[in-house]
Amino acid sequence: MPRCLRGAELGLTRMPVNLSIKKIPDDIVARLKERALRHHRSLRGELLAIIEEAVRTPHRPTPKDVLAEVRRLGLQTPAEAVAIVRANRDGR
Repeated sequence: MPRCLRGAELGLTRMPVNLSIKKIPDDIVARLKERALRHHRSLRGELLAIIEEAVRTPHRPTPKDVLAEVRRLGLQTPAEAVAIVRANRDGR
């Protein structure tokens, strides 16, 4: 039985796909438009950026990234954390 050839194997280029989302609540559309304005994009450009971000390979934070986020959030380690770590370490 002959094998079915794909478009790429035939040298055909892929055409972009049109997506459609129906019945989006007005408040969400308004927020998307505001976000697009903040980023100096069209609504279509903003939606594409959101989709690209959603499917991008996840970024694994480095220890430096984690420390920067902890500092940005103003998190502090409780004093009892030292005791917990020591108890865990000494219990090995």
